[in-house]
Amino acid sequence: MSRPILQIRDLRVEYATSSGAARAVDGVTLDLAQGEFLAIVGESGCGKTTLLFAVAQLLTYPASTVGGSVLFDGVDLTALSPEELRVRRWRDISVVMQSAMNALNPTLTIGAQLADACRAHTEWDDKRIHERSVEVLSMVSIDAVHLKSFPFQLSGGMRQRAMIAMALLLEPKLVIMDEPTSALDVVAQRSLMRQVESLRRQLGFSVLFVTHDMSVVSHFSDRLAVMYAGQVVELGRTREVFDRPEHPYSKGLMEAFPSLLGAPRRLTGIAGTPPSLVNPPPGCLFAPRCAHATDECRSVLPELITNEERAVRCHLVNPVVRS
Repeated sequence: MSRPILQIRDLRVEYATSSGAARAVDGVTLDLAQGEFLAIVGESGCGKTTLLFAVAQLLTYPASTVGGSVLFDGVDLTALSPEELRVRRWRDISVVMQSAMNALNPTLTIGAQLADACRAHTEWDDKRIHERSVEVLSMVSIDAVHLKSFPFQLSGGMRQRAMIAMALLLEPKLVIMDEPTSALDVVAQRSLMRQVESLRRQLGFSVLFVTHDMSVVSHFSDRLAVMYAGQVVELGRTREVFDRPEHPYSKGLMEAFPSLLGAPRRLTGIAGTPPSLVNPPPGCLFAPRCAHATDECRSVLPELITNEERAVRCHLVNPVVRS
């Protein structure tokens, strides 16, 4: 793996609530290499989107970064001013939001919105802006005639691809995607993912991809990070995590969605509910829902320990060594 383009170190994000501070991202440490596709999965409320917004420095009240750093090309994004961040967005880092219909301005044509982004971050003339707009739409298989279309005139899949085209306008090094396939049918999901993968290999940008649907990224991501209650509980090569999940929560996720291959099997959910992020339980945060939890699991918080490119936060996988 090449040098990291993104280095997240002990990142912590809290939400101010009437009951106290809720730790939505709890000490996350991740590296993303140049050209790598890293997927982050987990059930709703585990902190995936909050992590992405913290990386892109898009958090707003009541959320705030309370610790850690986000190094992009060696520069800590958490220490930059709003103007310094504005210069880096689109040019170096771009974001594809979850709902394209909400992210795109319904009163402006696709061409006008592409032009707005170009004018905000470049000094290109109208001719160059038009040429680049046609070029990026072609990358995502949208005819240039749709530069004159409004978002409501496009299908859901085309709107999402238009968002990806906008994200690639200035050839960023990092593209952050927040559940871009969630509103699409399975055929459109597959088509969109193939498009993203083809563009990544062609242009060499890195992808930080969040989803709650394990199957969406099973064949496209290089590595997979599993999040639970604000923490990364397992991290490794995607195929290895799918084939041999080690954390009990990862195993539960794998058993909760159907497979097209192999013998039919009964799907099973994960019993219980996620813990309070304001008053989390002692020890492993998954222990109250884990059928294999021991007294040690319920009292000692496990660390994320790496062993042969697989990192797992679990006492059952990495027993505590007593001196």
